[in-house]
Amino acid sequence: MTTSRRDAGTPRRSHAETVTQRQSGRDDVTPWLSRPADVTTGTSVTPRRWQTDAVLEPLISDEVRAALGGGRPVVALESTIFSHLGLPSPANAEALERSLGAIRREGAVPAVTAVLDGVARVGLRADEHERILGAARKVAERDIPVAIAQRWPFGATTVSASLALAAAAGVQVFATGGIGGVHRGAELTGDVSADLDAIARRPLVTVCAGAKAFLDLGRTLEYLETTGVPVLGWRSDDFPAFYTRSSGLPVPHRVESAEEVAEVFAHRSRPGLLLAVPIPERDALDRSELDAVVGTALADCEASGITGAAITPFVLGRIADATAGRSVPANLALAEHNASVAAAVAVAIAER
Repeated sequence: MTTSRRDAGTPRRSHAETVTQRQSGRDDVTPWLSRPADVTTGTSVTPRRWQTDAVLEPLISDEVRAALGGGRPVVALESTIFSHLGLPSPANAEALERSLGAIRREGAVPAVTAVLDGVARVGLRADEHERILGAARKVAERDIPVAIAQRWPFGATTVSASLALAAAAGVQVFATGGIGGVHRGAELTGDVSADLDAIARRPLVTVCAGAKAFLDLGRTLEYLETTGVPVLGWRSDDFPAFYTRSSGLPVPHRVESAEEVAEVFAHRSRPGLLLAVPIPERDALDRSELDAVVGTALADCEASGITGAAITPFVLGRIADATAGRSVPANLALAEHNASVAAAVAVAIAER
């Protein structure tokens, strides 16, 4: 039996201790501005925090807090997919149940992120799950302070918001369906998803089924390379495209196990890491069929003046129609699979 690295040397600080020190400003993970002397009086100037996450203090559920405090594995989840913004009812409820179950079966604790009644949350009680299955306002990272200040009843967190909240809580692994990326024509519109910046800046492993097929996937991978994000292919040499196992583009590195991902994560030089997990083969859609639907949908977007965040639901709706609803079971399958892989990675990280 291999000896855990945690057994040797200085004991590793727990997630809870890290978060506490981050929030109190006593740790180098939350840099403070220096205390310069006032040139007119010679007195020191009170420092100010310059990182947004230094003042982002989500409410962490008792179960998640106990797991973090005990060094046990936790997997963060976004809530957009479970709301009416993600999947139709009752598929959204099934997605939630399957994702939570997959994480627990692997021995980890799920932590759904959301903003409820103006409170940023990491981890929900079972009796609160019903609340995230209905109408919601989408919350990206930039929207978190507004959702809190304006007391939004339910803000469904996207990838960027979920990563911000998970990082503030001390969670190290996040599972989602597909990430946003560089949109086609971004050289003219500048349309680049905030997901990419969040993946690069937050100290988490983001587990996904690649990026949406209607994005410029080549430029998305180039952006991740520019920001120094290691992109790993889970038992695959190809970068997946959500509903399909391959986008036709290679991943920079292939990994075969959760322990290998944990090892890479432990030796990274920048905060974020992306693990691209292909949808299970039995659930994947036909790539040529999907490419044709996406091409037509994007042309219709341009003709109708549909831009920005409105593109995603429009194209996904077209895909659902064109595939006679087969995209919904595919979405459920990849969400559950990603959650399972993420939990295995979280366990491997916790056992180091």
